[in-house]
Amino acid sequence: MADPATYRPAPGEIPDQPGVYRFRDEHGRVIYVGKAKSLRPRLSSYFQDIAALHPRTQSMVTSAASVEWTVVRTEVEALALEYSWIKEFDPRFNVKYRDDKSYPYLAVTMADAIPRVQVMRGAKRPGTRYFGPYGHAWAIRETVDLLLRVFPVRTCSAGVYRRAEQVGRPCLLGYIDKCSAPCVGRITAEEHRALAADFCDFMAGDTATFVRRLDARMRDAAAEQEYEKAARLRDDISALERATEQNAVVLQDGTDADIFALVGDDLEAAVQVFHVRDGRIRGQRGWVVEKVEALTDAELVEHLLQQVYGEEAMDVPPPGRSGGMRGDRPASTVVSGAVPREVLVPVLPSDLAEVQSWLSGLRGAKVVVRVPRRGDKRELAETVRRNAEQALALHRTRRAGDLTTRSQALRELHEALELPSAPLRIECYDVSHTQGTYQSASMVVFEDGLPRKSEYRVFTVRGTDGTGATDDTAAMREVITRRFARHVNGPNSAGLVGNDGRGADGDAAATIRSGPVEPGPVRPARFAYPPNLVVVDGGPPQVAAAAEALAALGVVDVALCGLAKRLEEVWLPGEDYPVILQRSSEGLYLLQRVRDEAHRFAISAHRKRRSKGMTVSALDDVPGLGPTRSAALLKHFGSIARLRAASVEEIAAVPGMGPKTATAVRAALVPAESAAR
Repeated sequence: MADPATYRPAPGEIPDQPGVYRFRDEHGRVIYVGKAKSLRPRLSSYFQDIAALHPRTQSMVTSAASVEWTVVRTEVEALALEYSWIKEFDPRFNVKYRDDKSYPYLAVTMADAIPRVQVMRGAKRPGTRYFGPYGHAWAIRETVDLLLRVFPVRTCSAGVYRRAEQVGRPCLLGYIDKCSAPCVGRITAEEHRALAADFCDFMAGDTATFVRRLDARMRDAAAEQEYEKAARLRDDISALERATEQNAVVLQDGTDADIFALVGDDLEAAVQVFHVRDGRIRGQRGWVVEKVEALTDAELVEHLLQQVYGEEAMDVPPPGRSGGMRGDRPASTVVSGAVPREVLVPVLPSDLAEVQSWLSGLRGAKVVVRVPRRGDKRELAETVRRNAEQALALHRTRRAGDLTTRSQALRELHEALELPSAPLRIECYDVSHTQGTYQSASMVVFEDGLPRKSEYRVFTVRGTDGTGATDDTAAMREVITRRFARHVNGPNSAGLVGNDGRGADGDAAATIRSGPVEPGPVRPARFAYPPNLVVVDGGPPQVAAAAEALAALGVVDVALCGLAKRLEEVWLPGEDYPVILQRSSEGLYLLQRVRDEAHRFAISAHRKRRSKGMTVSALDDVPGLGPTRSAALLKHFGSIARLRAASVEEIAAVPGMGPKTATAVRAALVPAESAAR
């Protein structure tokens, strides 16, 4: 536990200007990011009498070892930079928004040469227009199935599309007129893109235009006695109307708004948002918030708006470059309806003017943030609030006592293993193989008792000769050595860490910094940070191997234990007898969860590697032909059969190939013909 006085900057060093600041721990990891209208009073508030601080703020300043700041020109720039740093570093003391489920979106990949309509989850991709979120994926598929009658946009995967191109025949949707089949040239790429743009316009709320257009065409067809065509157009209009009816009209004035509600207490809160476009509810989303810092409702709303609309901010140049914020964005990066005209919130954010200016810059037009006071919008806001209450009640039912039990588990491990502090970061390792082949090892990370899946890693066990380790203990020794080489040599070392090839954090050595906005902070090398506790799956042999690896590297500040499966015994290095935790112990349950997760992750990696290794290609034995050029050949010809039918000249025409390699490929695929020649 650090004394804040040891890293407190001198009063004259802190500028009295807007800016963003970062607290780092002793390992250089960013643990908190904040912004301020004036850096001097804000930072000074953290270094007052520690007893006067909020308990969470006390924990943060005593966990930190340094503070640094960056001056910006305006408070709007500070808002954008704060969000980008929170996304970059994921600080543990900043408020966390955990989505209560993974919501699907209807996505149109406008960045592709032939745009595709599909269901997507997860992070948004540049160049893709999103609609939703929807409650269920089947709701998206029902909507798309209706709309494909009128907008026959491509929905197939890249593999299906390439195969249709190669064979010259469309897929089933092309035959039943639910795809315009650009793969076989029924329409051009430009015509298909225009069709996809019409689809996006309809989903964005411009429904009446297309209904009127089809109605006019239907009447013209009927007047010309083309009754079959008129009947098809009538059915198309019916399909559009059914797709429109799936979203009930809730506001009669064609409102575009996002309506937020917030319900909670000092520890956690539930957030709900309804997305209303053209007076209709187009989607709903919810979060559960753990308040790991002391925030008022106004500050929480400000952070919430950063979370929801911040993906748009990532498409805007960082503050201090190219004039800072801007209102216009490339068309390929616009997420449909991401920032509406109105944002209705339960409490106004603390920096209302700056938030409105930031949102207006993202949208390219004025955005109003306000609290609804009367009328239909007030009633809808009350409905959103009731949904938030139900979501919080459900969350508490599912996770009853979870915060308490996690703290109890960490406390029990602290005491039972005689650790210097609670194991806030736990890393667990396991090795998986099939009779010594395809050896793979996993590293899983738990922070504050919860899995940190973004920091999981897989190791390919190489051994001394590159063919693998002799046994599990040798594999464990190799994995621990490779992981902790980064910790020992420092963040600028070139040691191997897993298979991710991440760079080092060249910015970690700074202590206090001020000045104009510099280029964005370098992502830290995550595994330069040591865990509080290393857990290995196994008993005394595995623990001894891991201890030897740590001792050889000179690592003395990391605790180590092993969890044996048979009796769930906890083994410590050099001990003749295990530590026995009660079966009902929360600490033992946490170790079991960590061990089981490492085992699952290792088996998954091993099976994937084994499956890949057992897939033998006819090109594997061609001299001088590696995986990259093999993939290029298969992509160019589509299959081994087509490649076998190609001539040496056709093979040599593939980029990266030459006459000599083409001859070797031909000889490998058609050996009899080669021998005859």
